[in-house]
Amino acid sequence: MSGKTTPEQTSPARLTFGEKFRLQTWLMGIIAFGIMLYMLMQAKFVLISLAIAIILFSLTADAINSIARMRIGSFRVTNWLASVFAVLLISSLLLALSALVLSQLNTVLSTTVNYAEQAQFAIAELFSFMGEDVEQAVLATVRSIEITGYLRTAAGQAGNLLSAVVLIILFVAFLFAERVWFSTKLVNLLGDSRQADRVGRIIGSIVRNVNYYLLVKTFVSAVTGLMVFFVCSLFSLEFAGAMGILTFMLNYIPNLGSIIATVVVALVAFVQEADPSLALLVFVSVGVLQFLVGNVIDPMLMGRALRLSSFGIIISLAFWGLVWGVPGMFLAVPIMVGLMIVCSHIPQLRPVAILLSREGLPETEMFVPQEPEPPQNISAPRQRAPRAPDAAGDTGGDTRA
Repeated sequence: MSGKTTPEQTSPARLTFGEKFRLQTWLMGIIAFGIMLYMLMQAKFVLISLAIAIILFSLTADAINSIARMRIGSFRVTNWLASVFAVLLISSLLLALSALVLSQLNTVLSTTVNYAEQAQFAIAELFSFMGEDVEQAVLATVRSIEITGYLRTAAGQAGNLLSAVVLIILFVAFLFAERVWFSTKLVNLLGDSRQADRVGRIIGSIVRNVNYYLLVKTFVSAVTGLMVFFVCSLFSLEFAGAMGILTFMLNYIPNLGSIIATVVVALVAFVQEADPSLALLVFVSVGVLQFLVGNVIDPMLMGRALRLSSFGIIISLAFWGLVWGVPGMFLAVPIMVGLMIVCSHIPQLRPVAILLSREGLPETEMFVPQEPEPPQNISAPRQRAPRAPDAAGDTGGDTRA
């Protein structure tokens, strides 16, 4: 009787309730991530416009609050008047910038046809050192590319740019209209004023860090674009203005943008002049400028404000570039900053913040100052015994008013 086994002993091991719950949680998380990724890709035009609108709103919100507190004699600037001024200013800047980009794009597209045949021979000449057969094969491959199709695609993207600008202006206008009630909505949503205050400070920390990054990056990109413009003008290149604007825009993409801009400028110089030595000189000149700006000026201005992992930045660029294309690569770092700050304040997600940070120390206190916890027994506060005075005469008492 003792040697027999019961059905419970011969049955396979079953999962406990906790293991089933964890397995279901992982499966539901994978399904939710897939659904979220699908929605991000399907609604990318609207979401990209919304993200840019939020960034523009956060960049100007503090300045508008300062303007709203100004007084001109007996006249006081109201919130709605300051908001209208901000929307008009942002609209003017966006429309002027889009007009400048479209004009340069039109110049490039109209001139590309004239340089098409010259560019084919120039690209094939790059492979001449591998033999005449290879050069002819490359020339045949390049000639098989339909340039007109790419030109039509570029023209279509120009039309999307105007639509995106209009949508961004509308989003910014409604964000300014809602900003007065944001704090009240946050308190009513969370139902706890202390929790709402903490969430508000986390959002403020994200806004400050993203704003600082964008301001520094804009200044550095503008300086780099101007220097590339002067280099192209020095060598009498036809697309000097377009190369300056392209460098300014690509420098917002960390690590990869400066490399792509340098290669494009050198390639344009080679196509226009068909002189390898001149193209190499342009490549070296622009590369030295990019190296000095990216490795000296940029770190000096950025300092230790953003403790982001270089590998994390590459992963973020790859992911958002896959989901949203080139605009996603521009938004990769601001999204990564916000994600790291949010994860650093959630105990379950703090490992993610550690992986995204440079030294593995996201330092929650650096972003949001922690408030002291209220005493447990407020009816009978515990008396603190005074400590002996030190050499400086400090008695250890509370010096606050």
